[in-house]
Amino acid sequence: MVVVVGPSGAGKDTLMAFAAARLRDRADVVFVRRVITRDGNAGGEDHDAVSEEEFLRRAQSGRFAVYWEAHGLNYGIPAETLQQITEGRVVVANGSRSALPHFKSAFPSMTVVNVTARPEVLAARLEARGRESREEIMRRLQRSTPTRLDDYDVVTIDNSGSIEDAGEAMVDALANCLPVPRPQ
Repeated sequence: MVVVVGPSGAGKDTLMAFAAARLRDRADVVFVRRVITRDGNAGGEDHDAVSEEEFLRRAQSGRFAVYWEAHGLNYGIPAETLQQITEGRVVVANGSRSALPHFKSAFPSMTVVNVTARPEVLAARLEARGRESREEIMRRLQRSTPTRLDDYDVVTIDNSGSIEDAGEAMVDALANCLPVPRPQ
């Protein structure tokens, strides 16, 4: 399991899309489509939009390997990911730093890709989204203190520069998670 984390505006979805395009011919790498209690037309990542009631039903019936609440929304990683990992695939999911203990419990073999960017880059990206005022963005950035990552296998990618450079770093991080083929 590879869990991609980082603050809003760091470019997690962009880097995951870059890596997915580069690795599209690899059946052994799977990019998870999260289930979120957010409108499907809200922009951002491609996700399965559900109501809070439907999310709760899915959670209670065991249809999530991991689920959590953040920023007033519920997020879930489908239970099928457990089978994909059992089959030897590398599964990549957009996660949340606060949910890492839940991921670790469900997926003992896990790598965290921590996507970062300089504060001025984050602020500019968040402002370009147009979802929050400048004041709200600055408050978000001030409270965006990272969770301790000491207990995890972590790869940090600085996405302050070009998408290509950070995207290649993401592809390399995922390639390092693939099993090494054994000689025949």
